[in-house]
Amino acid sequence: MDDLDDLARFHGDPEVVRYVPWPVRDREATEETLRVKLTQTELVAPGQWLVLAVELRSSGAVIGEVLLKWASDRQGEVGFAFARDAQGQGYAAEAATAVLRLGFDDLGFHRITAVCIAENDASARLLARLGLRQEARLVDNVVFKGEWATQLVFAMLEDEWRSAGDPTT
Repeated sequence: MDDLDDLARFHGDPEVVRYVPWPVRDREATEETLRVKLTQTELVAPGQWLVLAVELRSSGAVIGEVLLKWASDRQGEVGFAFARDAQGQGYAAEAATAVLRLGFDDLGFHRITAVCIAENDASARLLARLGLRQEARLVDNVVFKGEWATQLVFAMLEDEWRSAGDPTT
């Protein structure tokens, strides 16, 4: 709960949440969501999410969050959101790599996917840089924030992870 102010700062920023599935949140809504996240401390079964705070080593300030969902069988899904002033500095790549490592190395996932709205160029570029390949472009596939949106689906297989090495180096 000590991270609430930092989370509320970027959860309440319309530019940050523009491409994530939640609406702009005020402090109260952010606190409610944080309380749920704090109960999800491990992945032990399909359908569960693990959301991890990303903080600056120098200050301990939370600048973003990264998540891993155990989607089904040996499959996962990764996602991330970062404060505007922390974007473009490699933090998302570092955090997403750690979550991919968790999924493939620790949980033994066979496949990890990521989905983003087509207009989210920064996320699409990051996913490609991490070694995920774009597998689909689903035109007007989902109603996102009240409008039809095109989704891009990215994925990586376990053997691709093992042969690629650390994408952040």
